[in-house]
Parts: sequence; structure tokens; C-alpha cells
Amino acid sequence: MKKGNIIWLIIFVLGTIIVLSRNRMQNVYQQDSGLVFGTVYKITYQHKENLKDRIVEELERFDGSLSPFNDTSVITKVNRNEPVRIDTYFRTCVSRALEISEETDGMFDITVAPLVNAWGFGFKKGAFPDSAQVDSMMQFVGYQKIRLEGDSIIKDDPRVLLNCSAVAKGYAVDVIARFLESEGVENYLVDIGGEIVTKGMNPDGGIWRIGINKPIEDSLSINQEIGKVLELRDAGLATSGNYRNFYYKDGVKYAHTISPKTGYPVQQSILSATVVARDCMTADAYATAFMVMNLEQVKAFVQKNHEVDVYLIYAGPKGEYEEFYSEGMKKYLK
Repeated sequence: MKKGNIIWLIIFVLGTIIVLSRNRMQNVYQQDSGLVFGTVYKITYQHKENLKDRIVEELERFDGSLSPFNDTSVITKVNRNEPVRIDTYFRTCVSRALEISEETDGMFDITVAPLVNAWGFGFKKGAFPDSAQVDSMMQFVGYQKIRLEGDSIIKDDPRVLLNCSAVAKGYAVDVIARFLESEGVENYLVDIGGEIVTKGMNPDGGIWRIGINKPIEDSLSINQEIGKVLELRDAGLATSGNYRNFYYKDGVKYAHTISPKTGYPVQQSILSATVVARDCMTADAYATAFMVMNLEQVKAFVQKNHEVDVYLIYAGPKGEYEEFYSEGMKKYLK
């Protein structure tokens, strides 16, 4: 072989190696995990670099806005009636929460915080309330009692308290998803405490598969038995249920979902609600709202709102598990 041909062959081989190496780096799926908002996050994404440090920074900024457990957060200062300039995270979250409150006729309501605290499920642990205490707190519960004006939130009653836990975790998932996309990530799964957003393909080149747990009473979260598997792409998913966060008192079960309509823990046949929507914040809020509604109310709602798909597990007349899923949910069920 002529010397010139050998040189060109060497250049071609080296170029091929460089291209293959670059493609291999770009095809790496990173996996990050940790603790945030009192729960576990797991993030899988395709990128040549690990972005965990910057993901953690995003989560810390979010925590400084909407965590009621953070003594210096925006929402904590709002609850203490301290002067505070609300940020974009707070404004976006509260604005969407108010929209969903309106759409669900108040079944979803972030002002239910005093009652959640009183029943022992909030950011302040209260004693078991009697009917007089519940009636008293109901006087300053209601999404109509707050409004956003510029960089401020106005409360009609200073006793109004906000807890965005039923929507903020889903919103945090969306925030991280947008951050990944800003870094050019096209394939990812973001999971914060079971609230999920997926895009593109999983590391095996297929659709992301999400397991839905059976609603088995398990306050320690030990039992993770899967009941259904969903195939999810380019959507947000959230599940709410009353089978983990609960307690018994005098033989009666009290679950963490508090009805803004009555002030009492919900006693419905629905055991869990899994919602798929265009974003995780929306899915998170509706999953909570559906746990407050009864079965017929949920069915009627999803028949009118085709942008939200739902899969319900509920107790039948003899205590057996029964299912309902909206027409649009069929395309996700595996």
C-alpha cells in the first residue's frame, strides 16, 4: 500500500474512533438521587456530563420559596404575615393552584393548611380537633380569601395559612424537567416522591414504564407491590392515596386528605388516584382533588376535561379492589 494511502487510512480510523467516542459520551444516561422536601428524588437523563450539583441548586432555590418546613422560605413568611416579595416559583404555583380550585369547585384548596395541621398531617402538629375547633378554622379556609397582586399576595384574613404541598412537589418536577431541557437533554425521567415527568426514551431505547402500587395499607412504605404498569412519554404523572399517610384513633381511620368542604379527613371509597396531564403540577393537584371527590364526581369531571386522564382504585361494596380509568388513560396502560 502506498504511503499516502496509509496516511489517509490512519486519519479515517482515528476520525471514526473520535466520532464513536463522542457518540458514546452523548449516549450516557446519568442517574442522580437524593433527599428533598422530606422525600426521595431519582432523576435519569441522557447527557455527556453529570448535572447533579446544578439540579441540587435548583431544588434548594425552590425549597426557599415553597417549603413550609423552611423557616426562611417565602411561603413561611407569608404565613407569618411578614412583608415579603413573592418570587416566580411562588407566583406560578399559587396562580395554578387557584385556577384548579376554581375548576374543581374548591375540592382542591391550598388554604386548607390550618385543618391539615390540626389533624396532624401538616407542617405544624396539632391536637385532635373537636367539631367546634373545626368550625372555627373553617371561617378562614377558602381559596377565595387570597389573591395575587403584583409582587404580593393579599389575604382577606391574617389567619389564612397556605400549604402548597399537594401541588408544589409536582411543580418541582416540572422545574427540573425544564432545567434539563435547557441543557439540551432530550431523554429523561424526573421522579420526586412518586410525582413524575418523562420525555423521550429510556436507556433501553423504549418508552418509560411507571409502576403503580396497589393501595395496601402501609404507613412505613415497605410494601411496594405493583398493580399496574403505565407507559409514559412527554407527560406528567402523579398519584395520591390514603393508604400510607394515616392513623387510627378509637378504631377509626383518619387519612391525610382533608376536605376543604367539611374540614374533616375524607371518608370515600377511592383508595388511590393516578393522574396523567400535560405537566406534573397539574397532575399533582388533580390527584389530590380526586381523592376529595366521590367516584361519580370524578367520572363526571374527566368526561368534561379531556386534558386530564385518571386511573382510580376504589373499594367495592364488599371491600374488594375495583378500578376505573378514563378513556384517555387506555393508551398508557400496559
